[in-house]
Amino acid sequence: MNQSAFISPHITGLLANRYQLKQLIGSGGMGEVFLADDILLGGTPVAVKFLTQTFCDEKMQQDFAREAMLSAALSQKSLHIVRAYDYGVSAEGKPFYVMEYLNGKSLKDLIPMPIPKFLTLTRQICLGLQCAHQGINIDGKIYQLVHRDVKPANILVLPDPILGRLIKILDFGIAKFINYTNSVNTNKGFHGTLPYCSPEQLEGTEIDSRSDIYSLGVMMFEMLTGAKPWQPETDLFGAWYKAHNFEAPKSIATVSPQLKLPQQLNNLIMACLAKKPSDRPQNMTEILQVLDSLEKSSCQSLPTPLASQYNPSLTFGADLPPVLKTNFEQLRWPQNKPIQEIVFPQVLDQSQGNLPALWLMLPKQEIKKRVLCQRYNHFVFITAPHPMLLWITLLHDPEIGSKWLPCYLDMQNPQNQELVSRLIEHGRYSLICFTLEAPHSCVTVLNTHIINTQRQRLKQWIEQSKSQPQSDQALNSKNLLKQQYKQIQVHILEHLSSKSKIVAASTT
Repeated sequence: MNQSAFISPHITGLLANRYQLKQLIGSGGMGEVFLADDILLGGTPVAVKFLTQTFCDEKMQQDFAREAMLSAALSQKSLHIVRAYDYGVSAEGKPFYVMEYLNGKSLKDLIPMPIPKFLTLTRQICLGLQCAHQGINIDGKIYQLVHRDVKPANILVLPDPILGRLIKILDFGIAKFINYTNSVNTNKGFHGTLPYCSPEQLEGTEIDSRSDIYSLGVMMFEMLTGAKPWQPETDLFGAWYKAHNFEAPKSIATVSPQLKLPQQLNNLIMACLAKKPSDRPQNMTEILQVLDSLEKSSCQSLPTPLASQYNPSLTFGADLPPVLKTNFEQLRWPQNKPIQEIVFPQVLDQSQGNLPALWLMLPKQEIKKRVLCQRYNHFVFITAPHPMLLWITLLHDPEIGSKWLPCYLDMQNPQNQELVSRLIEHGRYSLICFTLEAPHSCVTVLNTHIINTQRQRLKQWIEQSKSQPQSDQALNSKNLLKQQYKQIQVHILEHLSSKSKIVAASTT
């Protein structure tokens, strides 16, 4: 089919002198989404969403710019909100915003689902909503965002090597703007998706985060049963208004009698569907506490893709490069590094094999007890607002706990690009352990491997980093990765704990 056939008549050529539209990839009540190439970033694929409204005055453009700016700022705070990069108005007056292009499945295509998957996905959805409801600080003022259109079609599920499945929430901040423009232009005062709207939203009154909690309750009901809590005779506004305001929701046991639902989870969903906001959970923190309790009680392990990304090497000094087997005692702590518990990456000079390594200083007893720990590694990369790589190494033992060794690499730094190139080339790196106590000598070197799929990703990430324009936003990217790192730690430890329980059970 001719590519131009995908492009709407009002959308042609190069958008904003930057985005080359390629094809229509989605459409709905709020607008159309196009795949495009960002020519300023070397043809990086992005998604461009055009809203249904046409702006006819300057005030409407200013209001849209404000909502889009808030949405973009919010997307930098949470891993679970689709990242927004840019926004504007086309020559034809169509508002648009530019998002990261993600190749995943809509949540609506995964319904219904088993309880373990439900808990994993719902927890991530709640984390994204919690971040928005807590608000963002702009020029000293806190702006709290309510989504206003929480539904399965606005949730994207992506494959992820760490979480197994990664949730991304779409269209944050835009629903509020649509409400405003509809009220101005049509006097209807309402825009949303009727089966998921809270009673107060249908009234057209001011709403808060508890309206999103009601919509989440409808969605949770549907995720487990494949049906909605109500089924009016028609899909007209009046029928749904009656259902949401006056009719009790169906019970999950009635809709899906075969589903063995924990009473705690059933109570949570029914509480979210309360007619009065004051009768619902008052914030996402309350919901997350229940979900966390359910996950712990059911002892669910993480999906298997997590385990495949980490590679234990259990023997002291095993598989070291020959040059290090004989010369590691001659290594000296760099004079420009402080004498304290730190870790930093550095390529060993050419006389020692030009090998990638992590140098770390720890108390002698800490090193001694970590020698036989399992060693795991993983890499996480983001391109915006600045290309940054998080290199995670974990020394784990179920008896003595975990020692985390994170490193953040600015991928526009040529030395870091060279370091990552060496990781790709060798497929392994060394942990060079120095004692905190004098004379601060190297007492052992441990080796850990990088699996081929990770090496392939690292190669792609180097190329992406080189194609990015120069940026001064390294600190912002580092802070974003720090937020992701905290979530990754929790899931890794849960996985290792579950795995050890399985092993223990199999040996009794």
